[in-house]
Amino acid sequence: MPVVIERSPGERDLVCGGFLGWDAIAALKKLGLDPAALGAKPIHRLRLVAGRKVVETELPAAAAGLSRRRLDATLLRMAEEAGAAVLRGRTARALEEGCVRLNDGSEMAADALFLATGKHELRGAVRPIGTRPVSVGLRTAIAPPTDLAGTIELHLYNGGYAGLLLQEDGAANLCLSVAQSRMAGGREALLAELMREAPLLAERLGGVIPADWEAIAGVPYGWRARSAEPGRFRIGDQAAVIASLAGDGIAVALASGAAAAHACLHDDDGAPAYQRAFAARAKRPIAIAETLRHMAEAPVRRKLMLGLAGWPGLAKLAARLTRVG
Repeated sequence: MPVVIERSPGERDLVCGGFLGWDAIAALKKLGLDPAALGAKPIHRLRLVAGRKVVETELPAAAAGLSRRRLDATLLRMAEEAGAAVLRGRTARALEEGCVRLNDGSEMAADALFLATGKHELRGAVRPIGTRPVSVGLRTAIAPPTDLAGTIELHLYNGGYAGLLLQEDGAANLCLSVAQSRMAGGREALLAELMREAPLLAERLGGVIPADWEAIAGVPYGWRARSAEPGRFRIGDQAAVIASLAGDGIAVALASGAAAAHACLHDDDGAPAYQRAFAARAKRPIAIAETLRHMAEAPVRRKLMLGLAGWPGLAKLAARLTRVG
């Protein structure tokens, strides 16, 4: 019997994943889940903001805004209905000699292990990211701006960017990515700096820094798992970490999960073959997303990026080329 170890005892929001691209929507529908039935808010436009300069363009296809709280709860329920055992409120702490050690001291062994710990590391199976620069992710919810309907809004600033969209509960989901080097003075100092650097974002916040945030550190954008041990499948951010501004994180999770499951059931080479194949599949989209990320995070390149985004069809092409799912 498949077993899902879920560290949260109940529904909760996560830092990343509020945006569902058209490829993620298609993958979810293939699983029998229609995001619209969960109240997902349709998104058709991209709004890029840098300082007070704004560029808008249409997306290549319909996307949607949906909270991770609603999406994850639904997927876990579907897993149970499909026959999997879901252990809620249990956390995988370490992988030792093929066994997963849980937070209650118990151990579990399995023929196949799917590492889906997201941006968190599992002792004994830490991603070999080396000296790659890392970022920090922050998330909160704010009152919805009146002109945000149908739009994903990206605010670009030095060392990062913020995404703003409507989700099914009526709130606006605000996610920030920032180079970890900018966190030296702490979260409050960083947010105060961003309010000055991104005046239109400050207006969205009403000039007030929200008190409640979820956070994740050590995000290795651009990283891919190129190899694997037999029986150990890395999926989602454990397989490939695409820049958040590409909006393809959920699609990567779904695509890697489906590919890993197929390899586990049908491929004699199993995890190693799957990991090599998925790394190759993700190579170009992640490289293009990294190029866009580096353009967005530096002043001169950011100005060029907004200029190019205004060219007819160019932003749509960039969005298509950063799809892994």
